[in-house]
Amino acid sequence: MKILLASQSPRRKELLLNLGFDFEVVKIDCEEILPENIKVGEAAAYLSELKANAFRNLLEGEVLLTADTVVANDNKFLGKPKDENEAKEMLQSLSGKTHQVYTGITIKTLDKTITETDVADVEFDEILDEEIDFYIKNYKPFDKAGSYGVQEWLGMSKIKKINGSFYTIMGLPTHLVYKILKEI
Repeated sequence: MKILLASQSPRRKELLLNLGFDFEVVKIDCEEILPENIKVGEAAAYLSELKANAFRNLLEGEVLLTADTVVANDNKFLGKPKDENEAKEMLQSLSGKTHQVYTGITIKTLDKTITETDVADVEFDEILDEEIDFYIKNYKPFDKAGSYGVQEWLGMSKIKKINGSFYTIMGLPTHLVYKILKEI
């Protein structure tokens, strides 16, 4: 079995490696556009499957893994920030509140496609504007949905409580990936 990880995320690469799997990183060019009325809880799975379906035809013995993470606050999507102002607005909206992080995975073989979503609730302590400025300046979270990385300074200093998997928040629900890959 040859695992193909369709992700440029260093976090996903690290997590899959730490699970003990050998894999090859592949690139998928896919425009990630959500349908207008999609429910927040369905978006990550939709995008993950969209990526998997955009990949070339798989060969015998190949297994493709795609993933997508969506952050939602008050049922509104928080994507990757375009700039510092948008990152600051997102982090201010998360301050002192609980939000959801959904990560969808798709594992595809020649004859089967399995898509699952895991969700975690994340409760932030109050985040001061100077702390937000420090984080944005030093960690540049422009490649992260919701403008933060759970494993970085903001996550370490401001997350009060997590209900769900830490790794789902990091971008790969490792417990689901392991279970499905072992079954295949």
